[in-house]
Amino acid sequence: MASEKVLAFGDSNFETEVLQSPIPVLVDFWAPWCSPCKAVAPVVDALAEEYEGKIKVGKVNVDENPATPGKYGIRGIPTVILFKDGKVMDQVVGAVPKPQLEALIKKAL
Repeated sequence: MASEKVLAFGDSNFETEVLQSPIPVLVDFWAPWCSPCKAVAPVVDALAEEYEGKIKVGKVNVDENPATPGKYGIRGIPTVILFKDGKVMDQVVGAVPKPQLEALIKKAL
């Protein structure tokens, strides 16, 4: 993870960091071997910088944390899900362009 603004979420801290967050949370479900995940990573990093203080941004490594992706029915990666007030607001699957992820964020602000 390139930006220190991007947090690491996992099965152990997902409830407190994401579901109980007072601000919207953008979560990138990824794996180190996934090429499209590597393509979307710089976009996620940039959004974490741009929306600092307005949203929380983090990643879940699906190989190391199988319970959380299973709970949300993650079938393909990268999957980016926007959570607000502990609920899924919206999600996109695949390496999508930055404007598409920004549109996701703007729905929650």
